[in-house]
Amino acid sequence: MAEAHQAVAFQFTITPEGIDFRLSHEALRQVYLSGLRSWKKKLTRIKNTVITGVYPASPSSWLFVVVAILATLYTRSDPSMGLINKIQEHLPVSGYLSHQSQTLLSALLFATLLWLAVILTMRYILKQLLSYHRWMFEVHGRMSNKTKVWLALVRIFSGRKPLLYSYQASLPHLPLPAIKDTMRRFLESVHPLLDDEQFKRMSALASDFENNLGPKLQWYLKLKALWASNYVSDWWEEYIYLRGRSPIMVNSNYYGMDFLYVTPTPIQAARAGNAIHAMMLYRRKLNREEIKPLLVQDCVPMCSDQYERIFNTTRIPGENSDAIQHMQDSKHIAVFHRGCFWRLWLYHGGRLLSPREMECQIQKILDDTGIPQPGEEKLAALTAGDRIPWAKARKAYFGNGKNRQSLDIIEKAAFFVCLDDSEQGMMGEDPGKSLDAYAKSLLHGKTYDRWFDKSFTFIVYKNGKTGVNAEHSWADAPIVSHLWEYVLATDCFQLGYNEDGHCKGDVDFTIPPPHRLTWDIPKECQDVITSSHAVAQALAEDVDFHVLPFREFGKGCIKKCKISPDAFIQIALQLAHYRDKGKFCLTYEASMTRLFREGRTETVRSCSKQSCAFVRAMENNRIELSEKLRLFQLASEKHQHLYRMAMTGGGVDRHLFCLYVVSKYLGVDSPFLKEVLSEPWRLSTSQTPVQQVELFDLVNHPDYVSCGGGFGPVADDGYGVSYMIVGEEMINFHISCKISSSETNAHRFGRHIHQSMMDILALFSNGKKNL
Repeated sequence: MAEAHQAVAFQFTITPEGIDFRLSHEALRQVYLSGLRSWKKKLTRIKNTVITGVYPASPSSWLFVVVAILATLYTRSDPSMGLINKIQEHLPVSGYLSHQSQTLLSALLFATLLWLAVILTMRYILKQLLSYHRWMFEVHGRMSNKTKVWLALVRIFSGRKPLLYSYQASLPHLPLPAIKDTMRRFLESVHPLLDDEQFKRMSALASDFENNLGPKLQWYLKLKALWASNYVSDWWEEYIYLRGRSPIMVNSNYYGMDFLYVTPTPIQAARAGNAIHAMMLYRRKLNREEIKPLLVQDCVPMCSDQYERIFNTTRIPGENSDAIQHMQDSKHIAVFHRGCFWRLWLYHGGRLLSPREMECQIQKILDDTGIPQPGEEKLAALTAGDRIPWAKARKAYFGNGKNRQSLDIIEKAAFFVCLDDSEQGMMGEDPGKSLDAYAKSLLHGKTYDRWFDKSFTFIVYKNGKTGVNAEHSWADAPIVSHLWEYVLATDCFQLGYNEDGHCKGDVDFTIPPPHRLTWDIPKECQDVITSSHAVAQALAEDVDFHVLPFREFGKGCIKKCKISPDAFIQIALQLAHYRDKGKFCLTYEASMTRLFREGRTETVRSCSKQSCAFVRAMENNRIELSEKLRLFQLASEKHQHLYRMAMTGGGVDRHLFCLYVVSKYLGVDSPFLKEVLSEPWRLSTSQTPVQQVELFDLVNHPDYVSCGGGFGPVADDGYGVSYMIVGEEMINFHISCKISSSETNAHRFGRHIHQSMMDILALFSNGKKNL
C-alpha cells in the first residue's frame, strides 16, 4: 500500500557490492515539511513571548529609546545624569574597545535598562489601575468623573494591539477578604433560609470561628496570597475536580448545542469536515495568540490563562487524584464510530487538511464495515464510571503493548470526535421532546461513545447536527463557549457548503486513510468495563432533562424595564422554585473572577432576603402592585450588588473553601466550616454568555441562533439550570434534575419558569412602564 511505503524514510539491503540504500523521497519530504511546521511554531511562540514579555510597550520602542539616548549624546548632553559614565567604568571588556565604542556600548546598556524600567513602571501602574473596581458599582448610565479619568488612564497604559496573553503580567492578584467580612456576608446569605433558632445557632458557630480558629487559618492563606498568583485556583482545580472519585459524566462534564433551528448540511461527514477544520483554524489562532483578549467596557482585560489547555489535553485517572496532561502540539484527532476507534491525521504535506479532504477522511471511517475487537466497543465507559476502577484498569491493562500505544493516540489527540449513528435536534412531531433527547444525548450519549476525559468531545450526528461535551477541570464553560461560537460561525458563514451539501474545495487523493486502532483487552479488563458501564448507565437513566426555548420576550424588553437581564432571570428562578417546592433553598450562580490573574469562578448566593421578600409578595394577592414593583427593584439591586462583589473578589464561598483546605492540612476540625461546606446547592444556575456577538448577524440570519448548553443536577433533590440570552428576543433554558427524586420534575419546573417570567413582566406592563 502507498501509505505503508510513505511511512518509511529509507530502506537498505546488504548486497555483494555493499549496502544498497533506497530512499523514499516522499517520506523525506513529509519529514522535512513536518519539521518545518514545528520550527515555524517554535519561532512564532518565541516571537509572541518577546512581544508579550515587553507589553504594554513594543519591541520596536526599544529602538526608539536607543536612538533618542544616542542622539542626546551627540548633542553633548547627558540624559543619564552620569550613569552612562558609571557603566563605562565598570565594563568588563573596556580594555578591548576604543573610547567611542565604550561610550556607545554604555549608552546602549543604559537605554535598554531605561526601556525595561519604563515597561515595569507601566505594568505596575496598569496593575494598580486594574485593581480599582468601584466603577462596577456605579449606577448604569451614570459614570462619575473619577471613573472617566480612570478609564482614560487604563486606555493610555493598556498599549495597542494586545495578543491573547499580553495582559497576564498586569492583572492584579485575587484579594483575600477579611474573616469578619466573609462571616458577615455568609450570615446575611443564610438568614432567609433559617428560622430564628437555626440562625442564632449558626451565628454562634460563625462567631466562634471568627474569634478562635479562623485567624490562624487566615494567616496561612495570607502567606499563600502573597506567594501565589491566585490563592484559590490551584486548590479549586485539585480538590473540587481532580480529587473527585465519582463519575465525571453528568456530575461534572457539561455540553454545548448546535444551532436551534438550522442544520447547515444533512451530510454527517461534510458537517464534521467543516467543523474540524474550523477548530484547527481556532487552534492556529490560539497558538499564534491572535485571539483577542476579552475586555470589559472595551478596555478592562480578563484573564486568558484557561485558553492554553483547550486542545491536546486529557484528564488522566489516578487512584487518589487525577492529573491533567497537556501536550504542546498534536497532529491527529481520535475518532469513534460504531464501537471502533481511529486515528485521523490533521496535516499532510506540512499543511492542514482542507474541509473537503477532512470530509473524505471522515467518510472513509463511516463507510468502514469492520466490527469492534473484544472489549473495544464499550471501552470509553471506563471514563464514564467511577475514577478508581478506571485508574486501576489503566495501570494494569494499558501500561504497555498495543493497548498503551492506542490509549496514547487517544489521550494525546488534539480532541476526541464521536460520529454518532443517531439523529438529534428539534425535529419530528414533538420538537420539544426531541430537543430534550438531544440535550441528554450531548450530556452522556450511550455512556460509552464519548471519551469524557478529553478536554472536549466533538459530536456529529447522522443528520448533520453537532454538539460538544467538555471536561470541567481544565477550564470553565465560557472558554469552550468561545471556541464553539467561532466554530459555528466559521462553519456556516466562512467555509460554507456547495449545492449538494458537501464541503468546498479539492481533494488530494494521496493522503493516507485513517488508521484503525488495535487493542488486546483481556477478560478481566472487560469485566471492569462492564461494571463501569453499569454505573454510568444507571447515572444517565436517572437524569431528567428539559430544554425550554423562551420566545415571549428577551433582553431587549427587560432592558426597557431598566433591569439587569441576569437579575431579572435569577429572581424569576427564585419565584419559580418557590412555586415548585413551596420553599426557598441555597442557590448557586456562577460568576467569573477573571478580572484577576488565573481567576476562575465565584458563587453568587442568589437567594437573598430581598428576593425572598419579593417572592412572598408575589404570592400574596393582598399586596399592592406598586409594593411588588418596589420589592422587585430592591431584589434586583441586591442581586447586582452580590454579582459585582463576587466578580471583584468579595464573595463568600471560595474564601471558606480555602480556609477549609488549610484546616485539613493542619489536621484541625471546624464544626462551622464542616457544616457550611456540606450544605447542598439545591438550585444550581449558570449563564452561558455570548462573547463574540460580531460573529452572528441575527438581523439578516435570525434562525442562526445557538441554543446554549447545560449540565447535570448538583444535588440529588435539586435542579441544575443553565440559560443563554440570545439576541434581544429570546432566552434558552436548560433544566436538569434526577428522576429518582420525588421532589423534582424538569418539565414542571420549566412551566414555573415560563410563568414566573411572564408574571414579573406583567408587573411592569400593569404598572404602565414604557416597554
